[in-house]
Amino acid sequence: MATDASPKFRTVPKSPEFHTEISVSPPTHDGLEFWQFMIAGSIAGMVEHMAMFPVDTLKTRMQAIGAGGSFPVQHIGVRQALGSILKLEGLAGLYRGIGAMGLGAGPAHAVYFSVYEWCKEVLSDENRNNSAAHAVSGVFATVASDAVITPMDVVKQRLQLKSSPYKGVVDCVKRVLTEEGFGAFYASYRTTVVMNAPFTAVHFATYEAAKKGLVEISPESAEDERLVVHATAGAAAGALAAAVTTPLDVVKTQLQCQGVCGCDRFSNCSIRDVINSIVRKDGYHGLMRGWVPRMLFHAPAAAICWSTYEASKSFFQQPNKY
Repeated sequence: MATDASPKFRTVPKSPEFHTEISVSPPTHDGLEFWQFMIAGSIAGMVEHMAMFPVDTLKTRMQAIGAGGSFPVQHIGVRQALGSILKLEGLAGLYRGIGAMGLGAGPAHAVYFSVYEWCKEVLSDENRNNSAAHAVSGVFATVASDAVITPMDVVKQRLQLKSSPYKGVVDCVKRVLTEEGFGAFYASYRTTVVMNAPFTAVHFATYEAAKKGLVEISPESAEDERLVVHATAGAAAGALAAAVTTPLDVVKTQLQCQGVCGCDRFSNCSIRDVINSIVRKDGYHGLMRGWVPRMLFHAPAAAICWSTYEASKSFFQQPNKY
């Protein structure tokens, strides 16, 4: 047939087994292009972090409190931390540093989800239920996105500290560059990757498995309940991954806030040195500081992120149906 000469093979005889994602145009799946995954991921990341930012502030305060000095760390709970911030700083104290996260979350999540989708397509080998491929894809995604967001995460956490000496995002960036050098923005990058690699592996594998399980429970109504499925699977994945990786998140916070508001300064940014310092002053319990707000953050955050991401993908898929 004449149409067989088309270089993109888009008018091949229609059959039940033909899939539109098989194309010579930019390799992707779900009927979307690479840039569409980036936009969907960017929207999801912005919505997630903006909505859950106050909980992230609580986590940072709990992990950084008492980090300096040789005295035992004073333990505070979520209620105490929240009450202290509201009493001394007002509601605005919960949102200090949100500008830095706004600048970093969009680009980082654009990279995060687009790399994940690309790797998942390449590694899955046409098996959409390949958990190992999902986990490995998640690891590649987080290594790439962490390189984008880590500098702004440093700024964000320093602004979140009680009695932070910085006036805002621009002032923090200028002073860190002047006083500590560019390397200070990436002092925690190794720890962040070491933390987020298992976090993302657990997160994506759990999400895909939970989503598959929920769909199989009621396949006839799966399409009508897509939002509930994505939100539930995302919440389960976020909570589990957060609990598993809390110790490394404490280390990351200490490295990013070192030398500020009484926090210890570490000579070589070694994960082992930071862990030993925490255990020496606070015991192994200190490695789990902030685990409650961390789970309270990541469970709904993941639900918001995944449901927003899938909704954004559906928006882009609509024109392709006609």
